[in-house]
Amino acid sequence: MDKGQPAKERIGKRFLNSSKGNFAVMTALTLPFAIVLTAFAVDEGSLYTERRHAQAITDIAAIAATSNISKAEAAVAAAFADNGLGQVLVRGPGNTTEPSPNRPVADVVRGRYTPDPSRERSSRFEPGKQPYNAVQVSLSKIGSLYFGGSVMPAPVIGTTAIASTTTEAAFSVGSRLLNLDRGLANALLGALLGGNVNLSIMDYNALASADVSVLSFLDALAIRTGVTAGTYSDLLAAKATVGEIASAMADVPGLDNVSRIALQTLGAQSSASLFVSLNALIDLGSVGKLGIGQRPAGLDIMANVLSMLTASLAIANGEHMVDASLGGTLPGLGGLKLKIAIGEPPQRSPWLAVGEEGKVVRTAQTRVSLVATVSPLATNLGGGIHLLSINLPLHVEVAYAEARLKSIECPTGRPESLKVKVDATPGIAEVYIAEAYGSGFADFTRKLLFRPVAVADVSLNILFVIKLDLLKIKGYAHARMGNTTPVPLTFTHADILSKTAKTATTSDYTQSLTSSLIDDLSLSVEPLGLPIDIGWLLGVVKTPVKLSLGAVTPAVDKLLYNLLSLLGVSLGQADVRVTGATCGRSVLVQ
Repeated sequence: MDKGQPAKERIGKRFLNSSKGNFAVMTALTLPFAIVLTAFAVDEGSLYTERRHAQAITDIAAIAATSNISKAEAAVAAAFADNGLGQVLVRGPGNTTEPSPNRPVADVVRGRYTPDPSRERSSRFEPGKQPYNAVQVSLSKIGSLYFGGSVMPAPVIGTTAIASTTTEAAFSVGSRLLNLDRGLANALLGALLGGNVNLSIMDYNALASADVSVLSFLDALAIRTGVTAGTYSDLLAAKATVGEIASAMADVPGLDNVSRIALQTLGAQSSASLFVSLNALIDLGSVGKLGIGQRPAGLDIMANVLSMLTASLAIANGEHMVDASLGGTLPGLGGLKLKIAIGEPPQRSPWLAVGEEGKVVRTAQTRVSLVATVSPLATNLGGGIHLLSINLPLHVEVAYAEARLKSIECPTGRPESLKVKVDATPGIAEVYIAEAYGSGFADFTRKLLFRPVAVADVSLNILFVIKLDLLKIKGYAHARMGNTTPVPLTFTHADILSKTAKTATTSDYTQSLTSSLIDDLSLSVEPLGLPIDIGWLLGVVKTPVKLSLGAVTPAVDKLLYNLLSLLGVSLGQADVRVTGATCGRSVLVQ
């Protein structure tokens, strides 16, 4: 000890040289900073956990929205509410509301996701592109700050998720074949097949009620046409004869014996020149990528036997014009001449298809010219006037019917909740009593023109002074049925399992368009070039002519019904069937 130093200096040196209490001093100096850092760490950890929780809920909401794309906003709101965010505001288009501490906001964007590895990951989802198969859900919420809120604003937590699914349905459009007349159906089928047909009513009933698996049918057709390798799309790119199609349906396992024998008979009697482009008949969509013999999971693709046969006939005869003479086929009618032309559906739309929302199937355009000889109910009209003969020249134009797959919904994600909506538009039908002229009968690129046509021949002998052996009574009438407004049809899971057909009918549908025509028939006398006024003759012949034509209306209606049904079309109606559908499985893709 340096006794020469003052006491204060000695105490100061000992204090400075002493290491006792340093930790307490440092703790006192750094503790405020440590507390602040700890607070920030707690807030950061809390925000991280909150962001992960928000992302998980957003993922759930995206999956829920994709399971029910048509009601995506409601599904998103329900998903958030079920997971503790019931106060979320789902913003609509144009809504720019910002999130607040008590009200998160969410945006829902429908679009299409393409899992193409060659694309950048960020460009695989295309907002707004249809048909929709994906939904993007974005959530914005104010994060929670437990300590830092007094010195800084709470950050906005933003999360985004994209989920995608592939929902598909198998559906077809046409006309149900009910109550066919055996004799008439045989005559018409024979004309379309190019051979003689003699099926019984039991045969027709069996064919009309039988269904076959489309893929099993294609398997059998592949064997018959020699295409045993490759995919179903490869097979559908080929052509087959109507006979091969009928025989292949007969080969499908499980078909009843009556239908099998009838199909074998039709296959043997069919003309070898009637070829069908198979992709104009069936479009399997993504199922077409499967190899022949493979099956898609959970998707039933069925077709009615008689409907597929008649659709094949319509496609095959679309390259021909059918002329037929059906004299004596129907009571009340004498000679009956028939001419049929079938156009190609727009954009080569198939009769049966498997696809997503927006998929379309259509029937073919059909043109029918019918000239029937009608026996007059009375020939001697008195006063030297005789009704010699009556003709009914009928021209029918039926535009294509269309069915568009509007939506496939699975609200719970389970098949039992499946609901398929289809917008069906029956083809516009126009019927004339007139003579067609202008472009060729089978030329569907141009409209035909129509003018009055001879409907009756009359002889006139008045007091042996006026003697005219043949006067032409001309007539003209036009009736139109149909509208362009789609008719919504909804198929439940039960409807799909039972293969129920539903009918879309135009608002102006009438059971007998022929009756409407005859009621509106305008008659005139062909000028003779003689200085004689014979306009009064119309007053005498008008009623007998209309009564005679009206008497054969049921027979003509039956003929048109059978003919158009066999061609898969109908006046003012369209029948749609959904035979299979799948909810798909919603999965996160981004």
